[in-house]
Amino acid sequence: MGHVSLASLLVCLWLLGGGHGGLGGLGETLGELHSEFAVSLYQSLSATDNDSNLILSPLSVSVSLGLLQFGARGRTLVQLEEALKYDANGKTRDFLLRVQGDVGNSSQSAAVRVACGLFIQRGTPLCPAFTQHYQNLTPPAHTLPNQPMWGNSSGWAEPPGDPVRWAEPQMALVSTVAFRGTWQKQFQHAETQSLPFTLADGTVSKVPMMYQATDVLFGQFHMSGTPEHRYTVLELPYLGGSVGLLLVLPGDRKIPLSHLEPQLSARTLATWEAGLRRTKMDVFLPRFRIQKRVDLRSVLSSLGVSDIFDPAVADFRGISGGNCEGLYVSQAVHEAKVEVTEDGTKAGAATGKCGHLRMFYGGRGLWLSKSSSRTPIFILRTQLGLEVLFTTPRSFLPLDHNQ
Repeated sequence: MGHVSLASLLVCLWLLGGGHGGLGGLGETLGELHSEFAVSLYQSLSATDNDSNLILSPLSVSVSLGLLQFGARGRTLVQLEEALKYDANGKTRDFLLRVQGDVGNSSQSAAVRVACGLFIQRGTPLCPAFTQHYQNLTPPAHTLPNQPMWGNSSGWAEPPGDPVRWAEPQMALVSTVAFRGTWQKQFQHAETQSLPFTLADGTVSKVPMMYQATDVLFGQFHMSGTPEHRYTVLELPYLGGSVGLLLVLPGDRKIPLSHLEPQLSARTLATWEAGLRRTKMDVFLPRFRIQKRVDLRSVLSSLGVSDIFDPAVADFRGISGGNCEGLYVSQAVHEAKVEVTEDGTKAGAATGKCGHLRMFYGGRGLWLSKSSSRTPIFILRTQLGLEVLFTTPRSFLPLDHNQ
């Protein structure tokens, strides 16, 4: 398997918060387009998988598909461009170059990072322009930590995971997401107590509930179509201010989250940003862990991205130079894990296996009030308006103090 690795330069451009400057309207435009894709992806997944935990990193998915854009041609490229809503060979390339100097300046108190690697079956001829393209965008000082190629007697080189053997020329698109954030004001362990909590499926159970009185950004908004119904949005910040956690909850306890999810849109997210006001609140958050593995093929196909999974029609001549027919993505698997604790500091790591797009999220953060201890929608977002994570816990494992 050949290996084309991307540096932090390529993937961290989606993650930079405010305070770096120099991005101007270009970064804002890409942020708006990413929000549109993020919401579409979340709504598609929630419509097909509404009975279990929903954890999704739109950021990781968009970065991975953006990587494929550079090597896609014909209808395959058109599908990716229409889903992502931007041309990877235009403004995105300029954006990559303009943020190059900002890569190493992420806040140590709230660092978000996505890394991508493309693994291609050994012996597949690669287009020189494709490899040169990434070499030009990859300063040596910012290359990813060396990823070993897991070789074996058959001549394959595989990322870690279950062994995979391919009869056709396939690709492994491996994406990792990591978030490390410290609450702007940490929760005290002594304030945590066992309290009833209502999950999205209506189940009530006692969970370790964290508490603090703190300053947050808060707002109330009307539901479109039913203006008599309101929902609330709260943002709980991390140190540094470049990343915050949005928590969205219907105002009426009788209204399920399924009625709120269709309200999400890029315009709605922008409205929240403009309508939140700083206030002091009593905040209760459950301490828990959830994880989820999702097959993205049907979700991406519902968004019009289907050719990449079909060896008969997938067109990746930009990668193989037209010398290898049938090159396609065999699977797209999204894996994520979320942990919520008092101090808010967590590092995430991920690996992928051949033929798979595989992701991991590790982070800390949530919101509730004691009188309405029920599950909201959680959205981890940067100041550039980039949605790193959506999650809706319908069941979870409470974390004890010693975990």
